[in-house]
Amino acid sequence: MSVRERMNTGRLYTDHCEGLPEERRTGKELAYDYNMTRSSEEARRRDILPRLFGSLGKDCWIEPPVRVAYGSHTHIGNHFYANFNFTLVDDATVTIGDNVMVAPNVTISTAGHPIDPAIRITGQQFSLPVIIEDNVWLGTGVIINPGVTIGRNSVIGAGSVVTKSIPADVVAVGVPCRVLRAINEEDRAAFAQ
Repeated sequence: MSVRERMNTGRLYTDHCEGLPEERRTGKELAYDYNMTRSSEEARRRDILPRLFGSLGKDCWIEPPVRVAYGSHTHIGNHFYANFNFTLVDDATVTIGDNVMVAPNVTISTAGHPIDPAIRITGQQFSLPVIIEDNVWLGTGVIINPGVTIGRNSVIGAGSVVTKSIPADVVAVGVPCRVLRAINEEDRAAFAQ
């Protein structure tokens, strides 16, 4: 089984072969170019972003700096916004839906390393896809671990470490992140005019 076939399955692999270092380098070069743009260079930013990611919907904006492992393994829907210091360790596929908002200092990581030190020192790692469904808001400093799905409409509170999937339509917080409550009509009424 090739490295590419292992990267989304949770099986151990090393990615120092099969051209993957070149793919990583391409993503990092594009992220560097994006991060070095001036705020007035909106056209240049809009040119770089679609080349940085595997796919990118319409009306998307990312505040620099952004960091990627590959970039090309991330697929972003429409009307996406990410604030400063968005980090994607996208060795496996990251899928982000429509209308997702990402606060500063958020990390999404698909990659991990074995706990057993005898295996870990071999340089092997594993990766599992991450899915962020439509209308999700990730608060400041959220960390999302490999294999997690965040359900549609959910809010992940600032500073949370998401180690397991979160269902749709909830507010979840903490370390590790847990469901606090369902999103309800009171949430809508709180900001009604």
